[in-house]
Amino acid sequence: MSTAVYIAVMAGVTYLIRVLPFAFFRKKIRSRFLRSMLYYIPYAVLAAMTVPAIFYSTGSLVTAAVGTAAALIAAWFGLPLVAVALIAAAAAYLVHFLV
Repeated sequence: MSTAVYIAVMAGVTYLIRVLPFAFFRKKIRSRFLRSMLYYIPYAVLAAMTVPAIFYSTGSLVTAAVGTAAALIAAWFGLPLVAVALIAAAAAYLVHFLV
């Protein structure tokens, strides 16, 4: 198949994902449970995509765990995102040579 077909299918799927909620939910959602569930979907999807990528990125579970721990600690102290990423990468890099 050509690349244009792949792009067209991807565009169609992306369009449907964005249009279907508008087609089904014409009125305001009044259910408190459903609204709270929909509020957390972006965070859940982001976590589901990010966490596996973290642990498969280094090729070693130890370096990935140390990098993740360093990132969580740096984020806990409110450091900027760039600093958190650099600290996590440096921690994983250093542990790679120590282990």
